[in-house]
This record gives sequence, C-alpha cells and structure tokens, in this order.
Amino acid sequence: MTKEFGVGIIGCGNISDAYFKLIPLYKNLKVVACTDINMAAAKAKAELYGVDAQEIADLLANPAVDVVVNLTIPEAHYPVSKRALEAGKHVYSEKPFVLTIAQGEDLRRIADAKGLKVGSAPDTYLGGSHQFARNIIDSGQIGKIMSGTAHVLGPGMEMWHPNPDFFFQPGGGPILDMGPYYVNNLVNLIGPVKRVVALANRAKTERTITNGPRNGENVPVVVATNIHAILEFHSGAQIALMASWDVWAHRHQNMELYGTDGAIFVPDPNFFGGKVEVAGTDRQPKEVEVWDHPLTQPNFTSSWGTSPNYRGAGLADMMRAVAEGGDYRCSLDRSLHTVDVLTSILRAAEEGKAIDIVTTCTQPAAFGIEDAKALLR
Repeated sequence: MTKEFGVGIIGCGNISDAYFKLIPLYKNLKVVACTDINMAAAKAKAELYGVDAQEIADLLANPAVDVVVNLTIPEAHYPVSKRALEAGKHVYSEKPFVLTIAQGEDLRRIADAKGLKVGSAPDTYLGGSHQFARNIIDSGQIGKIMSGTAHVLGPGMEMWHPNPDFFFQPGGGPILDMGPYYVNNLVNLIGPVKRVVALANRAKTERTITNGPRNGENVPVVVATNIHAILEFHSGAQIALMASWDVWAHRHQNMELYGTDGAIFVPDPNFFGGKVEVAGTDRQPKEVEVWDHPLTQPNFTSSWGTSPNYRGAGLADMMRAVAEGGDYRCSLDRSLHTVDVLTSILRAAEEGKAIDIVTTCTQPAAFGIEDAKALLR
C-alpha cells in the first residue's frame, strides 16, 4: 500500500490554487494544512479546499505535516525552508528555492543532518511532451545536440499579476523567475552546464500595474529585465538563451535544439504539454504525435485555456524517494545547479566575463509513462 504523506502549504498567494487543486492527483500526497503571513488569505484557502488554516509555528509543529510546500516570495524561500527543515519537515519549494549557492549548501547541511529531503519546482519538464522530446534525443534520432536556442520573451507581469512587485526585486526578473523552467529542461534534455557568458539591461526603472485594486500604481524595477546568454554544457553543446520582459511581440520558438543529424523543436517549458516538431537531414520540420503519456492529458483550465497541468509531480517523486529510497528528479543537487547557472548568468553580465559553473549534477532519469502512472491516483 502506498504511504500517504501530509502536505503543509506555506504561502497562499496566486500560485497556491494550482497546488491545492493538483496535489490530490498523486496517490502519496494529501494537503492537510496551510498558512500565510496574511492569515485571512490562509483561512480563505483552507475553507475553499477543506484543510486546516494554522499559524506557521503550529503548522510546523503539526505531526500530520510530513512535507512543507514553500510558496512564499523568492526572498523568503531560504529562511522559510530553513525553518521547516529545523522543525523536522521535508521541503519542496517554488523556484528559485534559494538565491545563492551558500544558502543551498546550508539547507543541504541541515537536511543531511536530519535525514530530510529538499526539492524544488519547476517540475514542468516531467510533462509528457518534454519527456517525449527527451525520448527522441536519447534515441539518437537527431544525433548529438551541439547547439540551440531558448527564448522566454514578453512584456512583463504587471498586466495580470495584482501584486507584481517581487518580480522586479532581487530574486525576480526573467532569469530567476522564468529561467528555471528553461534551464531545468535543458539539463533534462542534454545534461549539466559548464560555463556561461551574458549581457543584460533593463528598459524601465519602474512599471505601472494595469489590473486589480492597485491599478495605476508604479513599482520600482531593480533587476535586469533583458538578458542574452550563452550556456556551454559539459556535453559540448552551446545554447543561446534570451530572457526578456521588454518584448511586446516576437516570432521565436521557445526552444530549438540542433543535432548532428537533425533538429527538435520543444514546446514552452513553462507548461507540461505542447507540440513537438522534428526535422531530419531533409531540413523539413514536421509535427510528430506525442506519446500517450499521463502528463499530456489536458486537465486544468486557466486564463490561457485548458491544458495539461500536473504541478506536484516533482513533489510526489521526491516523497516516493522518501518512502523507497533512491534519487528523485527535482533534487537539491539539480535545483542548486539551476540556481548556480542563473545567478552566474547575471554575474557574467555584471562583470563582463565568462563564469565557470561551480556546481554540477547528473542528468535526471527519464520520466516515462509507467513512472507517471505509478504516482497518479
């Protein structure tokens, strides 16, 4: 019989609804409690989803909570995760789970001493379309990946998010906010990064909120919002990454990877699904039918429409490792490597030189059809 672990959610903001709704998809997880610095928000979510609202100290002392899901703002991820670990709870954090390597190593020290696990979103690369792309690359169909491009481009967050301040503060910006989706997927597809170079700037020093109760209010922009980087991988591949919130329109694919015998066009790493196209030496990209993977089924309706959304897959996989032992895909090592890559991109832009990546990790195990079925109810 599968062991069911109790989940406590810390942070009841915009993203929490997806976790409340989707965690119940996994047979080894059950949300039992939530908290927020604004207890009114926690109580509202608790009532909506049928869980307990508790002050943070009470949630961390709750014996029914085995693992904390940390959905606070980026600057709070490290101290909140540290407090949860010190209370004896496993931790799964939204991205980026820390803002420095030192913070990540501190969490590792505490977790190792207490026999606990730390994991981090994003887990979208476990989606069926991305794993299908991984399967094509692993098969050798397009040869060895040697180059490619990745683009995450848009005009910013102030048009839709009611409180977008943190997006433009340390820990935010397109590299640390959206970059984890892209770097995680690149590590999934071709392995760890060796070094980076980059340039960066920002188009505005403040942004105007154009939605919600704060409509018309200006927020300061502290971080770079337009970044061009080149990532060199240990495999030898060189990938150009452009991340910007200063772009109103473009015609770039989200991700294109070029092999010695063809190319693959990978869907948006921000989502679990999407179409995959492949070209061979005929130079003609053709859409290929994605396999019948459980994490390709449309199941979640939002302002973008109905699409596959399985947030929590990485958490369920981590707790499987707690029960059974072994590796888990959204591990501390891989999450810290992603943070190292992203912060090194920003540092490379500031210092005007190539930066060697000091962390490394293994390529995560593929997440196939049977792996996904084993976690879902």
